[in-house]
Amino acid sequence: MEQAELGRMPRRLAQVMTPMHLLGAVVTFVYFRFVDYTAFELGHRLGPGEIAYFVVGFVALGALVWTLAAWWAGPLEAGPPPPGPAGDLARRRAVHLPLALAATTLLAWALAGIIWGIGWPLINGTLVPTRAVRTVFGITVIAGSASVTSAFFLAERRWRLVLPAYFPDGGLTNVPGPRISVRVRLLVVFLLVGVIPVAILGMAAYRGASTALAAGPNAEGVIGRMLMIVGFLALVTTITSVGLALLVSRSVAEPLARLESAMAEVERGRFDVRCPVVSNDEIGALTEGFNRMVRGLQEREVIKETFGKYVTEEIRDEILAGRLALEGELREVTILFSDLRDFTTWVEASDPRDVVRDLNAYFTEMEAAIRSHGGLVLQYIGDEIEAVFGAPVADPAHAAHAVRTALEMRRRLAELDSRSLRDIGISPAAAAYESGKPFWQKMGCLR
Repeated sequence: MEQAELGRMPRRLAQVMTPMHLLGAVVTFVYFRFVDYTAFELGHRLGPGEIAYFVVGFVALGALVWTLAAWWAGPLEAGPPPPGPAGDLARRRAVHLPLALAATTLLAWALAGIIWGIGWPLINGTLVPTRAVRTVFGITVIAGSASVTSAFFLAERRWRLVLPAYFPDGGLTNVPGPRISVRVRLLVVFLLVGVIPVAILGMAAYRGASTALAAGPNAEGVIGRMLMIVGFLALVTTITSVGLALLVSRSVAEPLARLESAMAEVERGRFDVRCPVVSNDEIGALTEGFNRMVRGLQEREVIKETFGKYVTEEIRDEILAGRLALEGELREVTILFSDLRDFTTWVEASDPRDVVRDLNAYFTEMEAAIRSHGGLVLQYIGDEIEAVFGAPVADPAHAAHAVRTALEMRRRLAELDSRSLRDIGISPAAAAYESGKPFWQKMGCLR
């Protein structure tokens, strides 16, 4: 996603949530104006003035929410900031953007409770304190809580697609500010899904029953009204509960699914994989810990591959595992020294490029023989090879392995000389006949 597109994302979140708030406002208005018991008490039809008041109030509150959201998202309009203190404000705003949008939504619904619960009754002369308190509570607490929670989870889900761009190197969970843990998320949704709907339906049924008892013989109309109210509330609360349950389940399940997928990649040996951190709760902390672990495994793998080019795997693992004492230790080992006979004379009589080529081939063969018997090459000095057996990995048969290595080095050297003779068109047998001894003993041999 381009940087300009990232900067427009906060405004788009506000645009996406506007229809949801409008739907919530219409449902709440319909309930208190036509469904609730107080609708009987108002006793007059819906007029153009009331509709205009509703429209103007909603537009005013929408403008307030838009202004506050634009102010909060101002530092984010330029896109992801550069590293360093200059971008700290933008990163803090990015982390807490869903919570800020939810807070502005809560403010709007609190003002809506005052506008429709107190303001309109004052205008049309129907203000009753108990009815006003009930309307304000229903709009702000009941309808507002569901709308605020939905706004938070909806904004968070969409913003998670963008948030990792503001933290390319991690550190999202280190940003100071409020944190909404997974436990709090589940508790809030449990209250909205399981407790508040039951309480609303129970209160509606209780009030309907009380009104029916007070009506006496005329209770049939009240009971019918009660059934309509309970049915309306059951439908609305069920739809709201299902929507909230889906939103909160996705807010937890989706980052865990990405983390599970990243873990599967690590199991397949991919240590360059990184899982995006999309929240500052426990899941975000877990994801950052996973990324640190994978980064450490990647660095360790690089060290193992680099170190393994110079020592055997057993010695490499012994060193990396930290089983060697840094202050040293006293051990009985076997040291093997080897060099080439008449090396100086051969070097003086040969082309330097041929010397380098032949020495590389010679050291490759000798080092392979030493490794195959558990030895470690300590150093190369000219044509000399110094190797140790029995350290750093303990080997009770280090002396025997050193002897077997010396025999294999002689065998490999003979094979190397034979290949060299064939390359120049001379058979090893002819060379041995002319010199009276094998070519490898004449030109190069261990001593």
